[in-house]
This record gives sequence, structure tokens and C-alpha cells, in this order.
Amino acid sequence: MQQEIVSPPDRTAFIGIVNRWLRFAQATRLKRSPTLDRARLMDRVAQKIGLDDFGDPWFHESYDALVDALRGEARLNPAGEMVAELQSEKVLTDRAEAQRWFAAHPEILERALPRPVIVVGPMRSGTTRMHRLLAADDRFQHLRSFETISPVPPRRFTRGRDNDRRIADARTIQRMAKLANPRTLNIHPTGPMQPEEELGLLVNSFWGMKHEVQWAIPSYGRWCEEQDARPAYRQLARLLKLVSWSQQKSTLKPWILKTPQYMLDLDAVIDTFPDARFVFTHRDPNAVVGSAASLAWNQTVIYSDHADARAVGREWLRKTEQQVTRMHRARERIDRSRMIDVHYEDMDRDWQGTMRRVYRFLGMDMTPALPGMRDFIGRSRALKITPHRYSLAEFGLSEGEVGERLGDYVRNYGVRLEGRERRRA
Repeated sequence: MQQEIVSPPDRTAFIGIVNRWLRFAQATRLKRSPTLDRARLMDRVAQKIGLDDFGDPWFHESYDALVDALRGEARLNPAGEMVAELQSEKVLTDRAEAQRWFAAHPEILERALPRPVIVVGPMRSGTTRMHRLLAADDRFQHLRSFETISPVPPRRFTRGRDNDRRIADARTIQRMAKLANPRTLNIHPTGPMQPEEELGLLVNSFWGMKHEVQWAIPSYGRWCEEQDARPAYRQLARLLKLVSWSQQKSTLKPWILKTPQYMLDLDAVIDTFPDARFVFTHRDPNAVVGSAASLAWNQTVIYSDHADARAVGREWLRKTEQQVTRMHRARERIDRSRMIDVHYEDMDRDWQGTMRRVYRFLGMDMTPALPGMRDFIGRSRALKITPHRYSLAEFGLSEGEVGERLGDYVRNYGVRLEGRERRRA
């Protein structure tokens, strides 16, 4: 019997208003139609900022694959087309400005990135909680939300001080996201100064799952899965050095890194950070797939009037299976002394006890970090007033189908099934 699909929540009316205004403005030539043509955008950026060095041209391939998928699959509405152009132009601007910083301060690229602690797990498996708990320890360094949105400092700013326009820009972007669909910030609460993952540093190469969460572009996801990801991670490492330099952080401080994209690209991650320590997070795949599909849906529905919940569910089940398969294979390259497995339920039940186990693995005393960790736990509970509720049925999926595709993951890593009533977060 076919699984009944229950419609997931829709977006707010705000995007409908924006779409109607954009259609009118473009029809009356008050506003030009957006373009995603790479050469035109690069020329526009070069003329605007006076820079034409965009770094390693490898990104041309990933950009073209992304645009092909946007044109062929995403079915963007006017707001989606506008955002796609704005994001593309911003990334090109950031790339050119980064090259300017590297040329002006060659010492940036000489900075070390020693022994990072990298959190790796499927999307919605507790990676954010683990990352932010570790980021509460000032013996590490981490990226902040405004820096993943805009990793490249503006031309005039003071190193080590939070006084540049990127913070205000991040607040504006997050206000707009809340207007478009407030559920997105409920699913992943954040703020400009909050610890955040390195998605923007991969977006700088037009690479990764951030695009697939935002737009329905499965062909782009499959293209990325077939490519060598190392050039994207070389750029990520360069940008980490730039951020660390701009923060005036010691090169002896290890980074705390995390993004679910690492599940797919673990070989490239290992080669980029050969002395990294890894914290792997695991969770019931029914919860992982349902929550990931819900996150993607709440983004996709903003930018397209033709979002298909069943297609979203199928793609994120496939994507989760792909993440687990590639992670399992790449783990064979990591010495057991450099990795630890952590289960979502253990963190729910006893986060302090679980974090003590992580700190023993890292060979560190957790005591100095406890006040910051407790503060994070208190703030996160206050921020998340409304639980993120979702179900497999919303996306045309069943527990039987998930179990058939991801049963090996459950068995290999001792993953415990949560039960329907607990699937919130």
C-alpha cells in the first residue's frame, strides 16, 4: 500500500508579495531580469570592485553545474531567481577580495591549522549541538555565523574587533529569512555571533549540500558526488587562515569544524587536515531523514512555487544513504586513536557525561569549558521555544523504507531507534 502523504507546512505570505512585486517590476522594466551567466557576473564584479583575480578557476566547473541544475530543475520563482543572482555575485566578490588579502598579506597563507577537531555526522544528527558545546571552550577557535555568511573581511576593518559591516549584514539576512519562513530559524537557531559551521567556506567554491537544501537540484548533488572535492577544501583551508588572521587568533589554537558535507567528502577532509581528530555523531535514521527533509522543504518552498514534498523526501533519503556509505568507507583511513563515536540519545540523556568522554578522547580537562557549555545549553533551550516537528509521512516515506536503506548503518554503529513520539529537533 502506498504511503499516505500529509502536506508539510508552507511558507509565509511574504514571499508571495515579493514575487508579485518582482513580476510587475520586471514586466514594466523597473527592474532588470536576473542573470546567472558566469562571464557576465564576473565582468560585473570586476567593474564594481576593480579586481579580476577570482583565484583557482576550478570553481567554474562547480558554478556551471549548479547553474545548469537551477535552470533545468529548480523551477525558481522570481524571488528565487533574484536570490540566486545575489548569492552568486556575492561569492564572486568574496573570492576576488580574498585574493586581494592574500596578495597584500602573504603571511596569511603561511598560518598553520594544527590538529583541528572535526565533527562529522549526518545532517540533523546532533552535529550543531556538539560543535557549539566544543566552541564554548576558548582553547579552540571557531567560525561565527556572520563569518560563514561573509568569510572575507571588508577592505577597511580592525583586526581582532567585531566592528565591520558583515555583522549588520548577517542580521539583515536573518531577518529576511525569518520573514520568508520563520520555521527555518526554529529548526536551526542562530545569530550573527553564534558559532556556525563552514558551509559558507564551501559555498565560496559553489560547492556542497547548502545549495541542495536551498533549491531542488538533484542533478547538481549527483555531479558533486562524482567530483574530486579537494580543490573546494583547499579553498576552505585558505579561508580559515584568513578568518583566523582577521580574528588575531593564535595559530596554536585548534579549530572546531563541522558540516554534514564532510560525510560525503571525508577523503578530501582527511587529506586537507591530516592530523585532525574526528567526533562522529549518530542518530536514528528515521529522525535524520525526516528532519533533513523538513529542513530542505522549509528552504525549497521559499524559492520555488513547485516544490514537491515527495521528491524532497526521496532525495534526502538517497542523500543520507550516500553520506553514510561514503563516511563508512573513508573511516578505514583514520586511526582509531583519532576518532570517537557519540550517539544523539546519550547527549540528550547526559550531555555532561558524554562531553567528558569526548574530552578524555581529546586528552583535555573539561573543567575550564563547563561554564561556557552550561551557558550554551541554557541559551539554546530558551531560543528553541517551539519544537521542530516533522514526520516521514509528510514526505511520502515510511520507517520500513528507511530501515531497508539504512539498516546497515543502525547495525554497524549501534544506533538506537527513538520512537515516533521523540522525533522532534
